[in-house]
Amino acid sequence: MSERFACKVVGLHRSTYRRLPADQTPADPDAGLRAWLREYALKHPGHGFRRAWAALRFDEGAEANIKRVHRLWREEGLQVRAHHPRKRAGVSSIPAIEADAPKVVWALDFQFDSTTDGRAVKIASMVDEHTRESLLHLVERSITAEALVTELEKVFVARGAPRVLRCDNGPEMISAALQQFCGDRVGMSYIPPGTPWNNGYVESFNRRLRIECLNRNHWTSLLEARVVIGDFKTEHNERHRHSALGYRTPAEYAAICACTHHPVTCRID
Repeated sequence: MSERFACKVVGLHRSTYRRLPADQTPADPDAGLRAWLREYALKHPGHGFRRAWAALRFDEGAEANIKRVHRLWREEGLQVRAHHPRKRAGVSSIPAIEADAPKVVWALDFQFDSTTDGRAVKIASMVDEHTRESLLHLVERSITAEALVTELEKVFVARGAPRVLRCDNGPEMISAALQQFCGDRVGMSYIPPGTPWNNGYVESFNRRLRIECLNRNHWTSLLEARVVIGDFKTEHNERHRHSALGYRTPAEYAAICACTHHPVTCRID
C-alpha cells in the first residue's frame, strides 16, 4: 500500500514517519561522545561500558549518564564478550578469610609470557584484596624462592606486613625460604590444589594483565617486558577506577580508607 494510505490507517503524520532519528542526521547531539567511546574502545579493547563511563565521568570531567553511555556503547557495537566460567563443584577446604581492611590479606600469584625469541618471562603479582592495589613488580626469566623473599622484604619494609599471605601450592610458595621469611609475623593461607577461584582477586588482576597488556605486546627483551608491565601496574593503581571501590582508583581508595580489621569477621586467629 502507499505511504499516504498506511499513515492514514495507523494515524501517523507523514512528516513524523519521514523524520530521521537524531543519530542519523548531521546534527547528532551524541556525535562527540560516540567518537570518544570509539577511540576509548580502540585504546582499551578489554574494557566494558562501565569503565568507559568511569573514565569519562571522573577523568574527563564530563557529566554523562551511565545509561546513555551504555546505549551508545551498544549502538556502536563496542560490547566485550562476557566471560562465563564453568561452575565448579565442591567447597574450599580452608575457612573463608575476608579482607575487611587494608593489609589484612595480600594475594600472590605467578603467570608466564615469552619474548620474541621464545624464552620464558615469569611475572609475580601481588594485590591487597581490600584496596585492589598492585604491590609487587617482579619480572624475570626465572623466579626462585630466594628472589621472591628479597622482593617481599622490600614491600614489607615500605608498606608494612599483612596479616595473611594467600597463595597456591607452587614450589616457590611452599619453600622453606618463604616459610622461614614469614615466620610468626605473616600467616600463610594456601588454597587447595587446582582451585584458582579460591584466589579470585589476584586471578582477576592477572586476567586483566593478560588481556590488556601481555596479549597486546610482543617483548623483544626482558627489559622491555619489565618497563611495559611496570607501567601497566602503575596505571592500574593510579588510573583504573574500580566499581567495587565506588569508582575510585586503588590508590585513591587506599589513601582515604578508614576500615579496621575485625578478627571475628575475618576468621583469622
